[in-house]
Amino acid sequence: MHEPFRLYSTEIDRDPFPAYKTLRDDFPCYWSEDAQTWVLTRYKDVQAAAMDWETFSSTQGNLVDEIPGRAGGTLGSIDPPRHDRLRALAQAAFAKKNLEHLAAPAARSAARAVMAVKTRDSFDFVSEVSSVVTVETLFEMLGLAPRDPSEVRAQVVLSVSSDKANKGRNDAQNAAFASLTAYIADEVEKRRKMPADDLITRLAEAEIDGDKLSDREVILTTSMFVVAGVESLSSFMTILAHNLASHPEARRRVANDLSLLPQAIEESLRFNTSAQRFKRVLTRDLTLHGQVMKAGDKVILAYGAANRDERKFPDAEVYDLDRKPRNHLGFGAGKHFCIGNALARLITQTTMTKFLTEIPDFSLATDSFDWVPSSNFRSPVTLPLRRG
Repeated sequence: MHEPFRLYSTEIDRDPFPAYKTLRDDFPCYWSEDAQTWVLTRYKDVQAAAMDWETFSSTQGNLVDEIPGRAGGTLGSIDPPRHDRLRALAQAAFAKKNLEHLAAPAARSAARAVMAVKTRDSFDFVSEVSSVVTVETLFEMLGLAPRDPSEVRAQVVLSVSSDKANKGRNDAQNAAFASLTAYIADEVEKRRKMPADDLITRLAEAEIDGDKLSDREVILTTSMFVVAGVESLSSFMTILAHNLASHPEARRRVANDLSLLPQAIEESLRFNTSAQRFKRVLTRDLTLHGQVMKAGDKVILAYGAANRDERKFPDAEVYDLDRKPRNHLGFGAGKHFCIGNALARLITQTTMTKFLTEIPDFSLATDSFDWVPSSNFRSPVTLPLRRG
């Protein structure tokens, strides 16, 4: 029998939405032989599972193809009560007052990037805009020395990619993440010796009732901030540009009235989030839609599918600038709701405000470009745009 959803296919990387619809309609609790996991796709089921950490546990990692040595050391790969204390320690770094000072450097970076491509007929939004702004701003936030944005993104993308042929991870992908954590470990050691006014120092020094993060937690948490910031944020900004390029009427409206940009951002988070799928492991037997799932089984929460569930969002396959979607799952839900959501919105709005001001009229230069081979995330490797 033909599998309606094959996680390790390039077609799913490029366009998972037809398969998602088939699963929502006909197989809402689907066992994937391809990935040896259950897949939940309806909004009600995914949202409920995301809220129920006691049944759908993250302690064995939340990545579908988990990075060796990562589970148990990051916000996304632990459950309460330890999760709540780690999040509380990390939360201060993402408090609004600690993010406001990033608006100016993000605006400067966006201005440099946009002005560099403004007069050209065509350009790559990923390497020349979204990666540049996210890497520069994130590294300033972390207190890291500037590095080539394209090289950083290439390392991060390799870290979160999957080996489609072998249905898992390979040595090169593991080595990329190991190299990133080794680099961050050196930076953490420097902060221990000489504190600075940056996020790494705040994480290293954060304390609640005598409880502090271990070196492993600081290193892995910081490393995942880099991964999430460089991959997820850059990818979301890229997909927002892709959505606007693909929907000219919406693009024209936003370019003519930038007060609509927050609506465009929220609808893009619903319509085409970069964070497509995350893993949980069942702690008990559970029956759903007539399927018996066993304790220890892996379950994929398909946020990207749930966000297009017409049972929750009428005309869900339509990119609707006026929708104002409530409770979309673009940043997840429950205990593991994305801690960097405010930062993502800030940098995206800052960058796209400048981009749409200077380049209000743009379109896809081609429909033929590669997508990152990831079991969790969805994003173009490049996004060729043309002016006009």
